Amino acid sequence: MAEGVVANEIPRDVALRLCTEIEAENHGKWYRWGAWMCWGCAKFTKGDMEQRCVANAPGYRGCVQVNAHYDQCSQATS
Repeated sequence: MAEGVVANEIPRDVALRLCTEIEAENHGKWYRWGAWMCWGCAKFTKGDMEQRCVANAPGYRGCVQVNAHYDQCSQATS
């Protein structure tokens, strides 16, 4: 594998769209761990999508929620 290439990389636009959708799905659901993750991520990055957890790993694999949704969708279409 070439250096700098991540296996199962998430395209940037897809990762950011999933991040936005997951955050909206979790909004107001303080009893869910995922909602606290999204709240903290949005709060401490002041909404800057390039600073969010999703962008903190190569291939936009920095958020466990985005990774899970993407992997689930990828398996469904395979």
